[in-house]
Amino acid sequence: METFWLLTAVLSVIVLFFESSATDLFPNTPDILRRFGWIEVGFTAVFSLEYVLRVFSTPRKERYPLSFFGLIDLITILPLYILWLFPSLLSTGDVEVLIRLLRILRVLRVLKLLRYMNEAGVLWRSLMRARHKLGLFFGFVAIILCLFGGLMFAVEGGKDGFTSLAASVYWAVVTLTTVGYGDITPHTPLGRVLASVLILLGYSIIAVPTGILTAYMSQELQKGREQRSCRHCHRAGHELDARFCGHCGTILPPLRAQLIDKKPVNCANNERDDA
Repeated sequence: METFWLLTAVLSVIVLFFESSATDLFPNTPDILRRFGWIEVGFTAVFSLEYVLRVFSTPRKERYPLSFFGLIDLITILPLYILWLFPSLLSTGDVEVLIRLLRILRVLRVLKLLRYMNEAGVLWRSLMRARHKLGLFFGFVAIILCLFGGLMFAVEGGKDGFTSLAASVYWAVVTLTTVGYGDITPHTPLGRVLASVLILLGYSIIAVPTGILTAYMSQELQKGREQRSCRHCHRAGHELDARFCGHCGTILPPLRAQLIDKKPVNCANNERDDA
């Protein structure tokens, strides 16, 4: 069933990309959009059945609809029901905007793939454990952006694109991340000095969140290795994708998939240790 739902989610996203340019790919088929519409009806029916089955099979039925995957499952089946319940929306002048919005909701089905990936659980738990340190880091970055944006707004005197404090902070964001669109650039000598300092500062701190997340992911991977032990020699430390014991050759027990919306038993203890 995991393979079936995985392939169904991938296929639905692929069909969505073809549908967005169907008239260009199939110019000799006038009813191509109608055909893609029937395909979408089929996908919506399948995912609606999945949603209903998950609601009835969940021990705590009030938990799944409000969980991460519960909301994703609901949002991805809503577009077609919205058109059925409110057909008057198609008669408005913003039909193209509405269709694009509904396509964005449908492309969220790619997030359904995370449910069937063990590595996604590792990443999610690492993010949850590092959220306080990452929040502190991004708060510090926000202070830097506001500081440099305000200084640049004062130095440039509201000229050359620095017409407001918001525009100056936007320039600071683009400069700190070393993207450099070039749509707003300082022209005064002091402004260029501030820009140079901000660029060098961006290079120096851009690796901080990567290091924090990497450290927690290493801990999660090591924890996963320690949890897998051989039934015969009771050795641990196997890789997550290992099928046989590296010491005696015995078949290892399968690695149980840990869902993102499930919280490990020792998560609370780890959070207290981090605090």
